[in-house]
Amino acid sequence: MSRVKRGVTAHAKHKKVYKAAKGFYGRRKNTIRAAKPAVEKAQQYAFRDRKRKKRTFRALWIQRLNAAVRPFGMTYSRFIDGLAKSGITVDRKVLSDLAINEPASFQAIAEKAKAALAA
Repeated sequence: MSRVKRGVTAHAKHKKVYKAAKGFYGRRKNTIRAAKPAVEKAQQYAFRDRKRKKRTFRALWIQRLNAAVRPFGMTYSRFIDGLAKSGITVDRKVLSDLAINEPASFQAIAEKAKAALAA
């Protein structure tokens, strides 16, 4: 049985970790014992925050909608209720974009929602 030297695979593994740790501060970027746990933790944060980003954006759209419907004498929750009653199925992302970029069309939607609440 021939002898197996493992330097090549070890270097390849370390190289992968160093590439992921590029830009880290201090020994975390160039020492394998510090870089490996730093990269693992960074990947945990990345996984968690990919999920969290969806929640954060939804909260942003809701805040924008709340601010946009206040001049029409409604709150966000009454606006969403009015949309549901009027049968308008536009998601919060699109509504938020309309409120910013096309105020006239958003105003028309808000008026329909307000009319549906009154009825």
